[in-house]
Amino acid sequence: MPLSAADSASTFPSLEKALKHFFGYDEFRYRQRTVIEQALKGRDSLVVMPTGGGKSLCYQLPALLKVGVTIVVSPLIALMQDQVQALQDNGIAATFLNSSLSQSELRSREARLLTGDIKLLYVAPERLLNASFWPLLQRLQQTVGISAFAIDEAHCVSEWGHDFRPEYRQLYQLKQQLPQVPIMALTATATERVRTDIVQQLRLSDPQIYVSGFNRQNLYYEVRPKPKQAYAQLLALVRQQAGAGIIYCLSRKRVDEVAFRLRQDGIAALPYHAGLSDDERRENQARFIRDDVRIMVATIAFGMGINKPDVRFVIHYDVPRNLESYYQEAGRAGRDGDPAHCAIFFSYADVATVEFLINQKPSEPEQRIARQQLRQIINYAESAVCRRKIQLSYFGESFAGSCGNCDNCLSPPPVEDWTVEAQKFLSCVARCRERFGMNHIIDVLRGSQKKRIVELGHDQLSTHGIGKDRSVDEWRTLCRSLLHQDLLEETTDGYSVLRLNAGSWQVLKQQIPVHIHVPQRAETARKTSDDAQLSPEESLLLGRLRSLRKRLADEQYVPPYVVFSEASLRQMAQQRPVTPAAFAQISGVGKRKLEQYGDTFTGEIAQFCREHSLDSAADLADSSAAAPAAQSRAVADTHFVTQTLHQQGLSAAEIAVERGLRLGTIINHLTLLLEAGEAVELDRLVSPERQAPIFAAIEKAGPHSLRSIRDELGETFDYNEIRLVRAAWELRHSSEGGS
Repeated sequence: MPLSAADSASTFPSLEKALKHFFGYDEFRYRQRTVIEQALKGRDSLVVMPTGGGKSLCYQLPALLKVGVTIVVSPLIALMQDQVQALQDNGIAATFLNSSLSQSELRSREARLLTGDIKLLYVAPERLLNASFWPLLQRLQQTVGISAFAIDEAHCVSEWGHDFRPEYRQLYQLKQQLPQVPIMALTATATERVRTDIVQQLRLSDPQIYVSGFNRQNLYYEVRPKPKQAYAQLLALVRQQAGAGIIYCLSRKRVDEVAFRLRQDGIAALPYHAGLSDDERRENQARFIRDDVRIMVATIAFGMGINKPDVRFVIHYDVPRNLESYYQEAGRAGRDGDPAHCAIFFSYADVATVEFLINQKPSEPEQRIARQQLRQIINYAESAVCRRKIQLSYFGESFAGSCGNCDNCLSPPPVEDWTVEAQKFLSCVARCRERFGMNHIIDVLRGSQKKRIVELGHDQLSTHGIGKDRSVDEWRTLCRSLLHQDLLEETTDGYSVLRLNAGSWQVLKQQIPVHIHVPQRAETARKTSDDAQLSPEESLLLGRLRSLRKRLADEQYVPPYVVFSEASLRQMAQQRPVTPAAFAQISGVGKRKLEQYGDTFTGEIAQFCREHSLDSAADLADSSAAAPAAQSRAVADTHFVTQTLHQQGLSAAEIAVERGLRLGTIINHLTLLLEAGEAVELDRLVSPERQAPIFAAIEKAGPHSLRSIRDELGETFDYNEIRLVRAAWELRHSSEGGS
């Protein structure tokens, strides 16, 4: 039962207890708890969390612990319907009001709102701002109370955001009409400029601003050249991937063509674009979300409307329009935190198409900004630098070293010393008085006699013609590398003017060398499924549980992930719970899920255990109660294969490439081997200088939460090295405890 108006946060001894009761999770993700604590105090806030980071929980849990109803502004009907379905399946009183409802349904839901039976109400901005809706808001405030407004996809407020919507711009009226009601604005993508604009446009009062980072560690990024016969490569890539996927195309025609050809080749795919009727789009999206089809081929119209957490790959068959929209669209993959694959097929023919679309924009300033954004995505596609470094830099977040989970890091192109060329380029920028962009500088270096070069007198500069020995593409590669290495800067006002910085002068004074990657990469195949870590019996049981989940979902006409997430099913397959108490320990199993599905799933697991003569979780607990925690996972053959390659001197990244597995899987193998006391040289995986502070952080924060250990250390440490050192720490402490 939902909390009544008389209930409050004091109903639960801790926020963690409330989290487990309503949503089935044992601990909060990074920064969720802090955001929720401030929300319970009635503070305005802006929350920027990457897709899959748990933004929704930041307003959903406070809504259940506060008196009154929380009103959620959501941009798309399909999105709000999915979220309400998921909440209702957890036993939470939520509803939506939109144009899909009949008048009688609208009146019925409004009546339930006014009696306090609803805790979360989802509405579109157009309805919320309609004058006819304000009387209902006033009655709600006077009867049950409005506890908060939550504005989802808040980047739509800003003209600098990638998906600006004019109706969002009017939401400042909420503060004018109901200034005492706190507002929480939430988005996955917002540069500093967009964040400032959101705060100003919504008239937020002294807001707390939370930016939890943009790094989606579970996503593998790659860019592939797009040949004329690209469909064959697309088909091969789709067949390599496991699970559901989205393929983005620029035009409706291309969407229909790709979806048709995939179906001809035996792959269940449907189109999604604005040229289809509303009913067709709704039906196609519903079939994709409910796992009736595997692939959705779509234009960018299929963006915020997708709330499917288990998308395993996103392919941009045509070039994205800008980095921010690419981050958002690629971020539809792996929202459940499991590994996922993101690929771009890049060609200059597609660039020309985007340039044509830009020329159709009504104003010159809009065109100028769009062209700069296109240049940024071209730089991303052609760069040999870590893909994550470029993405995170766009959002103002630094990233040091190699991510180990993109094509440039796993198959880096050869490095060459281009110090002399860099000095020529930077010198030319200086002699052009830092007033021009990349193309102009390259023209001067290559000795162009274009009319503008001559008019400006740049044909008389000492740098004119000193770069004839290098091609235009080579100079572009150098320029992009200088930008990514922070040895050069570029303005972001739409004009893309090159400017020197402190690093530039160090290069010019011969104080530091410049090395660049020469883009000449072989394709790298990636496996993105965590199923490879399961034993044969676990994989078989997982298949049974997926079938059961699909049957239950179809009976209720809800997406399978509403029943249970992939992560929950995998944990069931590994732990095999057959009692209510054991099943309640599975992540994602709250009070309602236990009551609704516990008997069905434990019965299926028990039947499977009998058929295959396997121990259940209860049997395993009885036989190993005294065993140390580090021994709870068995070392399998696949782990020993990794150990052999490690002993041959290969790094973790090299083992991942050799075995065709993701880096995280290899780290899992090495972690388990360390925990089990097997021969693994930790010093080769994590340098002793970095081990020491990690050990100290574990002693201070405890070993249970990787996030807490990382918070103690800071962002210069990554989770992979923390996991490896923690495994060694746990082995040491388990042996000390047994001695």
